[in-house]
Amino acid sequence: MDAAVKEAAVDRFLRDHPRAGLSGCDHPALLGCADAAWPQTSGGPSRIPALLPYLLDEATGTEALRLLDNALLEDVFHVSAAMPAAVPFLLRLAADPHLAIAVRTGLVDLLALAAHLSEPVDADDERSVLMLGLDDDHPERERCRAAFLAHAPALAGLLDDETLPDGLLSAEDRECLRTAGALR
Repeated sequence: MDAAVKEAAVDRFLRDHPRAGLSGCDHPALLGCADAAWPQTSGGPSRIPALLPYLLDEATGTEALRLLDNALLEDVFHVSAAMPAAVPFLLRLAADPHLAIAVRTGLVDLLALAAHLSEPVDADDERSVLMLGLDDDHPERERCRAAFLAHAPALAGLLDDETLPDGLLSAEDRECLRTAGALR
C-alpha cells in the first residue's frame, strides 16, 4: 500500500469519525503526543498523532489500530520513520488495562513486530541484507531501538503486566522485547 493510499484512508477515517477520538485526547498515555517530533516524510500518514486517541474509543479502536499498523509499517519488512516517535505512546497505551482487549493485544503485537524489525542486520548475512537492507540505509531501526531503550521502564512494566492475556506474547517475542529494552 503506497503512502498516498495510507494517507487517504486515515483522512477518510478521521472525516467519518470526527468526534470519536475527542475523549481520548487527554488520556495520560498520550501526554506529549502533540509535542513529539513526528517525522514529515512521504513514507506514511502525517496524521498519526491525530489517529492515536481513536484507539481509546470502543467504536473506532479496532479500525484505528488497523490504520495505525499500516501507517507505522513501511512494508512487511520495515518500520516507518514514524515508528520511533510512536513507541512511547504505544507502550503506554498497551499498558492500559481498560483499553479494549482487541486493541490492546494488537498494540502488543505491533510493539513486538517493531522490536523484531528493529534488530540490527548482520551485513555479512546476504539473505537478511537482501530482505531487510543494511542498517545504514534504514536509520529508523536504530531510532526505534533507541526509543525502546529510552522507555525501558514502561516496556518492563508491560512485560510484567499480569492483566495481559495468557499466551499473548510468544517466548520469542517476549525475548525480543526484553532485548530491545535491554531488560534481563
